[in-house]
Amino acid sequence: MNFVSLKKKIEILLEMIKFKLTIFALPFAFMGAMLAADGLPSLRTAFYILLAMGGARTCAMGFNRIVDQRFDAANPRTASRALPAGEVKPAEAWALVIIAGLLFFFACWSLNSLTLTLSPLALGLTLFYSFTKRFTALCHVVLGAALAFSPLGGWVAVNGSLSGYPAVLSLAVLFWVAGFDTIYACLDADFDRNAGLRSLPSVLGRRRAFRLAGLFHLFAFIFFGLTGVHCGLNWAYYVGLVFAAGALFNQHRLVRPNDLTNIQASFFSMNGFISVVLFTATFTALYLNKL
Repeated sequence: MNFVSLKKKIEILLEMIKFKLTIFALPFAFMGAMLAADGLPSLRTAFYILLAMGGARTCAMGFNRIVDQRFDAANPRTASRALPAGEVKPAEAWALVIIAGLLFFFACWSLNSLTLTLSPLALGLTLFYSFTKRFTALCHVVLGAALAFSPLGGWVAVNGSLSGYPAVLSLAVLFWVAGFDTIYACLDADFDRNAGLRSLPSVLGRRRAFRLAGLFHLFAFIFFGLTGVHCGLNWAYYVGLVFAAGALFNQHRLVRPNDLTNIQASFFSMNGFISVVLFTATFTALYLNKL
């Protein structure tokens, strides 16, 4: 394989796993790390957190594409994905999953012993999520629980301990993810129902699923607010929280149960914006506390 072919293959693999969407979870990992460090973590710690998050998400997304290949091929919306379209061979996808998983465990080992101890549970839950649509409509909550390890992992990476961890931050991430994943699942509600797959939209219908997603997001921002209280963050954090809440409200305004045309733009842009805003607000609040 020449350089051009290799570059093209790497681009296809990264697009297959939507690598750019790592931005959804990464800011929360660094929020946990900053709260533990009461500021910025060391460059070494930040590097291995970045490596661990990239490895975990790549491993999980690659695994999801492999185990869902049969359903993706049958779904008109996903039939053009790299695996069902034949652009990536199963062996290549498995190689990506294994290498990314090893990279994740190496990063956790490089941080501290507790991070390494928790790593199989964190990655295992993320991989387990890929099977949950086969037997429970609460698959979105399982995904939320998996991503809730992000701030916990950042905290443990810095402190090497669970002591003092603001659990409300993980609850906030859980409900935030469960909410937006429920909305996104509306795209495949009809296909999932016909294929025997379970999701909240396929079981409850889009309208009731939207209402439940709104409730999830309300819980998320209550817990984000409690995170600020628990950690003694100042006004800057709450200003960021207001901006994030506004973005989330706009997401619910743009996407309706009977009109999903804006869901892609809403899903990618708004959720990335929300996580970055909350990260920036946390950094700013911690910085101002030191002045």
